[in-house]
Amino acid sequence: MPTLLELRQQALHIFQAGIIAADPAKAVRRYLNTDSGQLEILLNDGGIRRGRWSKIHLIAFGKAACAMITAAQEAIPAPLVFDPPIAVTNYENFTTIAGVEVIAAGHPLPDNAGLIAAKRIIGQLNHTQKNELALVLVSGGGSALIPCPADAISLQEKIATTDLLLGCGATINEINCVRKHLSLLKGGGLAKLAQPADVHALILSDVLGDDLSAIASGPTVPDSTTYADAVTLLKTKGIWDKIPANVQSYLEQGKLGKLPETPKPNDNAFKNTTHTLVGSNAISVAAMLQAAQNLGYETQLYSGHLCGEAREEAEKLAIYAKNLNRPFALLAGGETTVTLIGDGEGGRNQEMALAFALAAEKHGLTGQWVFLSGGTDGRDGPTDTAGGLVDPNTLKRMASKGGDPHTLLANNDSYHALKNSQDLLDTGTTGTNVADLQVLLIHP
Repeated sequence: MPTLLELRQQALHIFQAGIIAADPAKAVRRYLNTDSGQLEILLNDGGIRRGRWSKIHLIAFGKAACAMITAAQEAIPAPLVFDPPIAVTNYENFTTIAGVEVIAAGHPLPDNAGLIAAKRIIGQLNHTQKNELALVLVSGGGSALIPCPADAISLQEKIATTDLLLGCGATINEINCVRKHLSLLKGGGLAKLAQPADVHALILSDVLGDDLSAIASGPTVPDSTTYADAVTLLKTKGIWDKIPANVQSYLEQGKLGKLPETPKPNDNAFKNTTHTLVGSNAISVAAMLQAAQNLGYETQLYSGHLCGEAREEAEKLAIYAKNLNRPFALLAGGETTVTLIGDGEGGRNQEMALAFALAAEKHGLTGQWVFLSGGTDGRDGPTDTAGGLVDPNTLKRMASKGGDPHTLLANNDSYHALKNSQDLLDTGTTGTNVADLQVLLIHP
């Protein structure tokens, strides 16, 4: 039987296999080619999109923007590229790129740098012409990184609304429903602004099920949600009365038909707009399954769509694992949520790891085991680490530092709990983002 140290190293190896599979530069290179000086774009159905485009406007935003735009630059003949290409990423992933205007901005909460970046993108889109292409490179985090509130809404009002959504347990689709209706770029807005040029988006998905309208709030995709949906959602989540009055008024006007809706599928903006999905959580989970098998494990996909409250899902997993009677690698991918009830620090992956350690003790999970939950971007919520990696001795290490794990979990303070037990998962920023991955290795 492997030691706990060996199990921890194996879990990290399996997690890293998932990260490598989401390498954004390799993903972009797989789908771009040139023939006789013209760009060819591979589509997901095996087809190829070709056009005799006189100029290509290269725009990237998201946590993988720098890697994606570098790969695209290498694939596209330089004379075709409209100068300068623009890349917007979070501060942790910022890097200078020759010939590219790289802008760092706030995530998960938008900031003024992101607003400036969004206006730069709009400025470039204003130069598009017929027989040109806007090649848009989209990755997770794009929603927060290019905030461009409707004229009646201030950035601070949008930030306050986003903050409330993040803290109420809303899913990514629910958050995006509201953000689309407060923005000029989201929910198909970018495709509309790019007219009369053609549009193609290469998309690295951080959304379960790869719903293109949800990734970065679907800037190049029709939006099926409405102002009425946004109002209903905010009221159902119990935060309608907490959001800024100006946001309330704006959404109510939209609900009454006094404002234009986000573009729907029949809008002219989508006649010459296509997409390619270049990477996803499912691809990374498949890579983890292979890595676990290569280590000799009997493997099982526990869930390819893990969602729900982080602490509740952790307990379900611990109960499931208790019934295993032989060594196993249980793997999952997804994006859980956390409803904030305390004022501690931590993200959904750290909360899930801490909750699993507590649930394992509560339900009597025996044998040697390790559980890892991590964000593929290397950042979990507002913290500087990817998540947590716990084992049967986690709670003992935590208690030796004077911290009560139950109290810390109740206060949503998983970061400090795992810091006390030396169980934080610190990968550094990865330059990609395809949601979260989970690894449970167990030897009953």
